[in-house]
Amino acid sequence: MLSKILSFGLNGINGYPVEIEIDLNVGLPGYEVVGLADTAIKESKSRVKAAIKNSTFNYPIHKIIINLAPADTKKEGSMYDLPIALGILGAQGTLKNGVLKDYVILGELALNGEIRKLNGILPMLISAKQMGYQKFIIPKENANEASFIDKIDVYPVDNLKQVVSFLNGELVLQKNNNKVYENALSQHTFAHDFAYVKGQASAKRAMEIAAAGGHNVILIGPPGAGKTMLAKCFPSILPDMTFEESLEVTKIHSVAGLLDLKQGIVLERPFRSPHHTATLIALTGGGLKAKPGEISLAHNGVLFLDEMPEYARNTIETLRQPMEDGVITVARNAQTVQYPANFILVASMNPCPCGYYGSTTHECKCTPTAIHKYLNKISGPLLDRIDLHIEVDSIAYEDLTHYDLEESSAEIKKRVNAARQVQLERFKGSNTFSNAKMSEKDFKKYCTIDDKCSELLETAFKKLNLSARAYNRILKVARTIADLDGKQNIEAKHLLEAIQYRSLDKKYTI
Repeated sequence: MLSKILSFGLNGINGYPVEIEIDLNVGLPGYEVVGLADTAIKESKSRVKAAIKNSTFNYPIHKIIINLAPADTKKEGSMYDLPIALGILGAQGTLKNGVLKDYVILGELALNGEIRKLNGILPMLISAKQMGYQKFIIPKENANEASFIDKIDVYPVDNLKQVVSFLNGELVLQKNNNKVYENALSQHTFAHDFAYVKGQASAKRAMEIAAAGGHNVILIGPPGAGKTMLAKCFPSILPDMTFEESLEVTKIHSVAGLLDLKQGIVLERPFRSPHHTATLIALTGGGLKAKPGEISLAHNGVLFLDEMPEYARNTIETLRQPMEDGVITVARNAQTVQYPANFILVASMNPCPCGYYGSTTHECKCTPTAIHKYLNKISGPLLDRIDLHIEVDSIAYEDLTHYDLEESSAEIKKRVNAARQVQLERFKGSNTFSNAKMSEKDFKKYCTIDDKCSELLETAFKKLNLSARAYNRILKVARTIADLDGKQNIEAKHLLEAIQYRSLDKKYTI
């Protein structure tokens, strides 16, 4: 007897339908899986058999052939255990005729018949919904993850016996309750706040500009000046993620197996801080299953590279293309996957090996050759893609010891949100959401300057020996400063402040 059941697979963060066909034939008992199944699927034989028997059902003494269609697409993972078990039970008549056709079914089986959680449930459900599927049976541990998708019927289940009783009409299961994203967001708090960062007023101002326009930042200064603290506080002043942005981030974290199943969705913009020993694959993604890397896990959030010169040069050079395009393509033998990688880069570095070159409070003991070698660990093309170069010096004792709180992240965030709202209105109807990502067409339209500003920029361009990319980025930063100032046009004071954040190109050149 033949039975068919629908499940889903994953390619990157996109799901695709997989039809599972189970055929029971008279003959020597056997179990054969066809359709480009990986080892985890082939090993399902033992899990499925034990789960069926331990759930008090009869395991058929037949030749069992299982086909995973489309047959020319590689299938991987343990998500097909439950649909295969139900298909076998359906083929031998344990299930009523026709009950399997209405559901998309996903789940890994334990030997006792319990159903275990899966990675990547959210992207599969979203893709299935877009294709018109409405009813789903999934592991109970994944219920919170699925609860933020509306207009679908999701039935979370604990074990195989419960699923069979439900499909046969012997048991009523409650549909998964939908959660409201805004309610979950309102309960969220941040671990770090600018209110506790002493001094560094100019650095905080630059971080506010970066948050308002989505600009990349590098913090340069001696050890202990607060560069890492500033970076950790940065997400607290970024605009809250929209529901669509949050779903995108959650899909990536779900595929990577990093999602908090109790929360079910990523509420805070990601802050990824890989160690400087991270490999190229760890940063960009890859491996046997082409999993997302750190730059994709930082999508819609922040990628923080602490002590950037300590990273392998060939590793950080891979940031160039995703910083421009907002995506990265991971090509491996088994498959080619494109992951989103629209992040804000926040980097920090010492200006020399001892850390005190250019400091006003400490004497640098490094030779010019050592400083030059250290700074050259970061290439010009990569530095060119960083909009704001922020100088952070040591904190004065008076600033460090006073007990008054500084301006809070919540207050800074209000100004950032106001500037972002201006940008959303400006780029309405396009795929651009911040000044840092504006197209060439938008750049020519919204970054126009008068003759006075043009003269200032020409002087800076020649004096600092800037590139065409740096020219564009200075104007984009000036546009953001004007938005924070509530001005429609870029004025000289906005341009001068933007140029100030490129002056380190000159200062730290040996």
